[in-house]
Amino acid sequence: MKHAFVFPGQGSQFRGMGKEHYDNSVFAKKLFEQANDLLGFRISDIMFNGTDEDLKQTNVTQPAVFLHSIVAYRTIESASPDMVAGHSLGEFSALVANGTLSFEDALQLVAVRAKAMQHACERKPSTMAAVINLSDDKVEAICAAVQEETGEVVVAANYNCPGQLVISGSIKGIDIACERMKAAGAKRAMVLPVGGAFHSPLMEPAKRELRTAIEATKFHNPTCAVYQNVVARAVMDKDEIQQNLIDQLTGAVRWTQSVQSMIADGASRFTEVGPGKVLQGLIVKIEKAMEVSGVS
Repeated sequence: MKHAFVFPGQGSQFRGMGKEHYDNSVFAKKLFEQANDLLGFRISDIMFNGTDEDLKQTNVTQPAVFLHSIVAYRTIESASPDMVAGHSLGEFSALVANGTLSFEDALQLVAVRAKAMQHACERKPSTMAAVINLSDDKVEAICAAVQEETGEVVVAANYNCPGQLVISGSIKGIDIACERMKAAGAKRAMVLPVGGAFHSPLMEPAKRELRTAIEATKFHNPTCAVYQNVVARAVMDKDEIQQNLIDQLTGAVRWTQSVQSMIADGASRFTEVGPGKVLQGLIVKIEKAMEVSGVS
């Protein structure tokens, strides 16, 4: 009977996020102000009063979601996870929760990651698309065929839950793949409003940039296992955690497989910590009988 804590990624942001914590907790206010100082701009002002468009900027979204998640996590007095995981960006929050990274180091890495991803997006326009109600095998096969026939980049990027897979790649490659997905029986294959092809080979320039920052950061021995996106299994070795975090930018987010691994290893309860309820919904789709809750 193990308790898993999971942390959301980009896309879970909302206007006013974190303001209730800031207004009602001296500790939370201190953490927000510390983040403002570390980032060099008042991210708290954008989180509390910014527009949806402001919050969509990658250099704002990623640190905002991370900050909200850690503030929320530290309000849980009895937090003692048996295992942790995070969806994409959320993996950094998970690594703070299990002691692998300090809050300060993780926030700075998130800021570097956001800027590096933004730069990669600007170098080559690219995108992502959600494919609904098509098997993982079929999606993978279509992506491989499009790549082989056209030379365009198209890969499976986010395995969110059975029947929901996000693909990533060049704009032309994604357009061709979406048409083939629909022809193969997908209920939907729709381009997403994102800045670029996250979790694909097109993020290689960002990966190189992030690697330098990660390799210069001190990683500690974790207090519990983290189920990392790229390997979808328990990891306790800090050096392996570090390498997996680097590989994550160009590798797939294997969320379905990660949750399945956590359940196989004894997870009976999942608590999503941070903005939104996306992960709770995905977990129930992966395993209907699972107990889920959230702390926002």
